[in-house]
Order: sequence, then C-alpha cells, then structure tokens
Amino acid sequence: MNDIPRFIRWQTPQGSVAIRSRCTTQEIRTLIFDKQFGTHAHYKSLYTRRDSLEKNAALPDADVTLALTDHNHIIGFGVLAYPEPGERWNRLGPRLMMEVKAIEVSRSWRSAGVARGIIQIMMSQPMIEDKIIYMVGYSWTWDLDGAGQSAQAYRRMLIRLFEPCGFQEYQTNEPNICLKPENIMLGRIGRNVTKEQRDSFKWLRFNLLNT
Repeated sequence: MNDIPRFIRWQTPQGSVAIRSRCTTQEIRTLIFDKQFGTHAHYKSLYTRRDSLEKNAALPDADVTLALTDHNHIIGFGVLAYPEPGERWNRLGPRLMMEVKAIEVSRSWRSAGVARGIIQIMMSQPMIEDKIIYMVGYSWTWDLDGAGQSAQAYRRMLIRLFEPCGFQEYQTNEPNICLKPENIMLGRIGRNVTKEQRDSFKWLRFNLLNT
C-alpha cells in the first residue's frame, strides 16, 4: 500500500487538523486518545480504548486513518478492514469486500467537517478501485444525543457524508440491517470490479449467491 496521500492538513472552523492514513500500530501507540471516546448517558463510542485502533492497524490491508491536533491528540478516526470471518460479505471472494468499520469524531469536534476529511483520504487509495467498500449503519450505535438529531436525520447525514466519495445506498435482507427502518447499508464499487463480481454482490445482498 505505497500509495498517496498519507497525510493532509484539513481546515476546520476550529482550526487545522492533520489527517493521517494507514497509521501503524507503533505510530498509534505514541498518540493520545481523546477521553470523549468513552461511555456517555445514551451512547458508547465504537472504540473506547486506543489499543482497539492498534489491533485494527495490524490487520492485512487495514487502514486506520486518524485526525490529530498539533498535540498528537486523536480527535477522530476511521477504520477500514476486511469483514470478520463468517460474515456474509466474505463469501464474495477473498479480499474483495472491505468494511468501513468505524468513523467517529470526538464530540467537541463534531460538525467541523473532520469525518469528511477522514473518509476522503481513506477513499483516495488506488486499491479502493479493486474493492467493494461498504458500511452498515445501525441506529442503536449512533450518538443521537451528541448529534442532537433524530435517527432519520442522522441517517440522512450519513448519506450526505459518504455520497461525495462514490457511495450509494444498497438494499439488502441482512437481518441486523432489516431490524430498523433507519438502518442503512452504503456501498462503493471500485472501477476495476468486474461485472461478474458486481452481479454476485447483488445476489449476495439478498443471500442468494451460490458459492
């Protein structure tokens, strides 16, 4: 993954932050994890410990992208990795589908465009064009209090966030996604993905793929 870019300066209304992709385990260990990535009254962060990011960074082809203040303080993160063994999305073939497993910004930096910067640099790697990238949004994992939004408004916010990077909503009968109408699956099909793989993805979404 010797691609570009790995580091950008991202301007926000609260000042400039550094967004760094493909962070290594060793790099992450030197950084400070914002305390707001924790447990709140009605919300628990996806990752509450820095070592969760370190573990993901060690996975094959994984991309841990971080937003950092000038004091090496992690105020946002994104995690791209292959689905867990046994998940439906592995059945399309080895290392074809990758999941945006996490995208989160510290509460004090919300609505500053940091998440947009994280996704933008994460999706700028050439290997992305060989993959089907997806994210699933479950409303029970969303920080609705922190965002001050309803679940439906939060869902629309996710679509606006991902669409500029080529994502679109996909229908599926995946049971967890079907549990609530506001849940969502977004996907981005790389330009090097074959027609056969695209067709298989369509059948896989409805668990109709013969493997």
